[in-house]
Amino acid sequence: MLHNTPPNLSELPVYRKAQEIFALSQSISTYLKEDLAPLNEDGTEDSNIYFTGDIVQQSISLAPEIASAELERNSERKYKHLASLRQLTNLLYRNSYRLERSSSNGKDFLPILRNELRKFKKLQRNWMLTL
Repeated sequence: MLHNTPPNLSELPVYRKAQEIFALSQSISTYLKEDLAPLNEDGTEDSNIYFTGDIVQQSISLAPEIASAELERNSERKYKHLASLRQLTNLLYRNSYRLERSSSNGKDFLPILRNELRKFKKLQRNWMLTL
């Protein structure tokens, strides 16, 4: 987390939703890794296991991007943070679909993640208008 995080940041609905998405994606990733970790019959690993790490890495970056956009005074750099946030959200959405095609019982939780991402996108659009 940033050292000079504004005190009202945790009150922002978009920031709280980003933290919820991180916790949810971390839980889903942990659950899916257990199913995807064993090697296939031919000795290869399931390529979908990498997407479990991707959703965690992308979701952990959401809250710091929001904080950076809030702290940034230069509008050009602020928009770069907003573009990065939008890209992270889209990647998370895409990777959740990729994971849903995996051979895991945990894939039933991925629609929940996408539902939360849709809520996050709405909050994100409203928040971006306030900047």
